[in-house]
Amino acid sequence: MHVLIPHALSDDEAARCALRGLDLPRLAALLPAMAAQTLLQLPGHSPTSAHEQLLAAAHGLDPQAPAWAALRAHELQLPGASTEAWAYLTPAHWEIGQARVSLGDPRALDLREDEARALLAAMQPYFAGDGLTLQYEQPLRWLVSGEPLRGIVSAAPERVIGRDVAPWLPASPLLRRLQSEMQMLLYTLAVSDARAARGALAVNSFWLSGCGALAAPPAASAAPVLLDDLTRPCVSGDWSGWALAWRAVDAQLGPIQAALDAGQHVTLTLCSELIARRYTPAPRRAWQRLQRFRPQELSDILVAS
Repeated sequence: MHVLIPHALSDDEAARCALRGLDLPRLAALLPAMAAQTLLQLPGHSPTSAHEQLLAAAHGLDPQAPAWAALRAHELQLPGASTEAWAYLTPAHWEIGQARVSLGDPRALDLREDEARALLAAMQPYFAGDGLTLQYEQPLRWLVSGEPLRGIVSAAPERVIGRDVAPWLPASPLLRRLQSEMQMLLYTLAVSDARAARGALAVNSFWLSGCGALAAPPAASAAPVLLDDLTRPCVSGDWSGWALAWRAVDAQLGPIQAALDAGQHVTLTLCSELIARRYTPAPRRAWQRLQRFRPQELSDILVAS
């Protein structure tokens, strides 16, 4: 059994304060019985996060540039799945500041299906003019296909939320021009006026991610169990919410604790944005020696650079 927990680690001191006094009994029992190994330590500019690289490898994708959208196109058996380059498109709200433009959390848009479909219909002719085709999947995730996406390196929205978008934009003049055109178009639409009337954030741009092409679905290995409750509060810097979400995650660690107690091989991987730390069962003698020492505080384990 392999359990992967994104955004389980942080380097923010506010996270340490939020964790102090928090009771996480299953995690507190697991970690002293396991040995830690740092699997990944990525540079700050990495477009992929640590957990995304691990998930990509499990799905047989390039960890540095996983073609998630192309894989999804194969799963949906879409025309061109094997020949086109693909990307996910996320409708977005760009927050305009004095010194920078940052990406808002797409989930804060409260984008409804009818609104998303109306936006897609308005945007489609502009994309088609650049050789790109839009296909609806869900309000906050559309599929895009077309040759201009080939070779594009992109970051998942979670990597960019709250950050200046400039360093993360695709190095493609065509796509940057399309971004500018959509920013002008979106303000003119009736659906945008209706959203403003109900107090919703403006959809004033879009974000591309998961770019790439796949001639065929790659061979995948066993995917880990993903416990993703921590992502949203961590990305938004809500450290009290992150600490509370740890309670929900801890409650889901019962099966890995039972497997460890039964002598089965288990793996627990804790990630920050850029670090992946893997825990596997420690040899019994080493475990017994560790019990002689005062256990390390969870706030020190989970908040580390």
